[in-house]
Amino acid sequence: MHWIDPACLPETKGAVTQFLLDPHGDPDGFILEGERQVYCPPHLGARIAQRVAPGDIVIVRGIKPRAADIIAAISITSQDGETIVDDGPPRDDDEHERPEAEPHATEVAGTVVLSLFGPKGELRGALLDDGTSLRIPHHTAEQLRTYLTPGARVQAWGDLVETGYGRTLEVSEIAEQADIDTDVGTGA
Repeated sequence: MHWIDPACLPETKGAVTQFLLDPHGDPDGFILEGERQVYCPPHLGARIAQRVAPGDIVIVRGIKPRAADIIAAISITSQDGETIVDDGPPRDDDEHERPEAEPHATEVAGTVVLSLFGPKGELRGALLDDGTSLRIPHHTAEQLRTYLTPGARVQAWGDLVETGYGRTLEVSEIAEQADIDTDVGTGA
């Protein structure tokens, strides 16, 4: 959003809890204070990851959609005072190297601690209690809203990408997590 002056936007300050990843393993956002999602455009992911680490205090200036507790970042000021501003996507010759992360099919299970959204407030997934983010296309996520609400216990299958920044599952199937405390089929 290179046309917006970040100085006129409200600021939010907090500690980065963890990064969120796109399907290629690039950071495309982070969680502040364990409870608020900050969306960053894909072209800023590598720059942000070079300047910001979990535990750092950052100042984010951005736009908050009406329907979701997310900030679409326009600028991020790192703990050392450097400000990264969204000047729009790079020209073709400015492409960055992608992390070497090969997706592999797997399943994950856990409790949803936070619903995840796109920059306009559209539901796009969830964050599990083990730090794994679940990514689901918006049109599908709306239909599966009950599985993506905090407190939901889910099991999901899909392609997992894991890097030093975190892990994300591109979900192909999702279900309510079976209760593992019952003695099913043991006759007990």
